[in-house]
Amino acid sequence: QVHLVESGGGLVQPGGSLRLSCIPSGRIGSVYHMAWYRQAPGEQREFVAGLTIGGSTDYADSVKGRFTISRDNLMATVYLQMNSLKPEDTAVYYCKFTSYGPIEDWGQGTQVTVSS
Repeated sequence: QVHLVESGGGLVQPGGSLRLSCIPSGRIGSVYHMAWYRQAPGEQREFVAGLTIGGSTDYADSVKGRFTISRDNLMATVYLQMNSLKPEDTAVYYCKFTSYGPIEDWGQGTQVTVSS
């Protein structure tokens, strides 16, 4: 099992930026995919961005060109750089690690609020 802790959320004005971090611990050796999801009030959780162990990325159309998923060189912390934020980006953001099995582990989430 992989334990995940997200941080970096907060209140930001439209057009601003935030960088979310997802710090894993535990059995990370078999992780092959890392992703960010978000869930707005009253909405279903949705995919935001994904990153494979090989470095391939994928983004939801709504965030392409604005958000960037990345990881550090030791394949530990995963980041989500969010630029040009919009009010509709307001949500709780979760990271998810998928290990061979497959086994999915989720973090507890971090709140992002975009408002003037």
